[in-house]
Amino acid sequence: QLQLVESGGGLVQPGGSLTLSCAASEFTLDYYAIGWFRQAPGKEREGVSCISRNGGSTNYADSVKGRFTISRDNAKNTVYLQMNSLKPEDTDVYYCAARSFIRGYVCSPTEYDYWGQGTQVTVSS
Repeated sequence: QLQLVESGGGLVQPGGSLTLSCAASEFTLDYYAIGWFRQAPGKEREGVSCISRNGGSTNYADSVKGRFTISRDNAKNTVYLQMNSLKPEDTDVYYCAARSFIRGYVCSPTEYDYWGQGTQVTVSS
């Protein structure tokens, strides 16, 4: 199976920035749409941002639009989530996930097939 590993999480002050990375191994990532999702304890996962196979389509949650940017570098088999102007309410475990492009492009966590283990993002002063 496709394996995904997130990195780049940590503690940052409100207004600060972090860049998350999602790296894939064994398979070519350009055959997959990639989504970033987040989940608080006891809550369902929600979509943060998604990007299509070739980067032609992107989605952002209303709460992060204008602050977060998703991008991909297929040559490095890596997808990034640049997070600026972070707020305390952005605190969550962030997951990346993959969906085969042949299934079409969506940005719902229930429609993604392969998941990383998550990385903690904490925004606090």
